[in-house]
Amino acid sequence: MFTRRHFLSGGACLGGIALTGCTTSAQNVILSSSKATVSNFALNYGARPREQFPLPAISSKVLKPQFRRQRVSFKTSERPGSIIVDTKSFYLYLVEPKGKAMRYGVGLGRQGFEWSGRARVLWKQVWPKWTPPDEMIARQPELEKWSVRNGGMPPGLNNPLGARALYIFQGNVDTLYRLHGTTQPESIGKAVSSGCVRLVNQDVIDLYKRVRTKARILVR
Repeated sequence: MFTRRHFLSGGACLGGIALTGCTTSAQNVILSSSKATVSNFALNYGARPREQFPLPAISSKVLKPQFRRQRVSFKTSERPGSIIVDTKSFYLYLVEPKGKAMRYGVGLGRQGFEWSGRARVLWKQVWPKWTPPDEMIARQPELEKWSVRNGGMPPGLNNPLGARALYIFQGNVDTLYRLHGTTQPESIGKAVSSGCVRLVNQDVIDLYKRVRTKARILVR
């Protein structure tokens, strides 16, 4: 069952979860070198000038090799198309057939903003608006201007949800957690913020294309 521990932010989507238990065992072995070649890095993390809000390239000095997108071998009982977030290692896996997965580095939340369990991705959005929850506004009154009542923060490079967002539901209930983009590649592999799972924008664009609506997600 989906659980929350010491949840204080009401799902404020600036990144974030912490380790909890799960019944699925998974092991992975990298199929290719963890150090991407210069050409592959440029292909995966170069500028995206054709986006609605053009994205700058990501520096190879900032995004560590182990957190760069790559296909790995991955043993799991979860069906292909499922998403597994391993909060211990700061990885998100998109399960593929034949014992493989696409692996992405993620940023998570500070201790005290943790959750775990099973849910589904029921909605996906390109360049989404962001609406901070009331609990966050209570702590940071200056965010009231972006509340639901005021229409939220418009999409753009300064929007905390970044270029894409995948919305996580349990049944028909919005959990207020998101898989979303970020313009802060230095936050990948760290627990630095309060609520959701963040990927660099280039990676969340790739994930968005691969994930189907109603895909299962397991956070452990």
